[in-house]
Amino acid sequence: WFNRWLKVPSKRAELDAPVRIFVMGDNEWRDEQEWPLRRARTRVFFLGSNGRANTPLGDGKLVDFRPGGQPADTFAYDPRNPVPTLFGSGNFTCATDQRPLATRTDILVYQSAMLSNRLEVTGTPEVELYAASSAPDTDWVVRLIDVAPEGLARDVCSGVLRARYRHGLDHPRLIEPGKPICYKIKLSPTSNAFLPGHRVRLDVTSSDFPNYDRNHNTAADQNADAELRVAQQTVFHSAPHPSKLILPWIK
Repeated sequence: WFNRWLKVPSKRAELDAPVRIFVMGDNEWRDEQEWPLRRARTRVFFLGSNGRANTPLGDGKLVDFRPGGQPADTFAYDPRNPVPTLFGSGNFTCATDQRPLATRTDILVYQSAMLSNRLEVTGTPEVELYAASSAPDTDWVVRLIDVAPEGLARDVCSGVLRARYRHGLDHPRLIEPGKPICYKIKLSPTSNAFLPGHRVRLDVTSSDFPNYDRNHNTAADQNADAELRVAQQTVFHSAPHPSKLILPWIK
């Protein structure tokens, strides 16, 4: 290493690809010439259900078509009982099986049909979430998951947005309780191949503790006030409020 970089003049480094990624699912390293990948296309999945998307046994779906008049999904977020983080500080970046959370009714689960073809997602996914809360401030946590035929539910990447900072950290603004708002939530950059027989899954909830500090669901300074309130959360997926998952798709 010292010979290559410090002693011996070499142009070998100039021949290396500027980007090297690991594609989960394929379990392979791959060289690329730029980031994000210019050849990425947009693949959209719309959220849908008959109003019972709670837990993986619910009726939440990810579909290709824009929804019509579908009922909204609801859950109660209690900061006294937040959704627990499944990994510790020692393995912060490790993919984790999400099945231990399968009985949590405060997680909405939306799954695609079983894939017949490989679907590669490489880049920064995004969720446009139309949602309302009974609280003046709350959190929205979304998690992209790869579900294998045998049931393994491996998280791919996630994103979180505090409602009062939806316009940026320098423009805090509380929300009007009960009013639908479109939240644009960026997930962390990733590369994952969803293989044939697998399903694409999106979980929507309001906590991931202690990975992220829990929201108290109040208008007060979260760092200076100890009051905790339960928030009634609503996620919409109708014609005027088409919540969707936007994926950077590599053909």
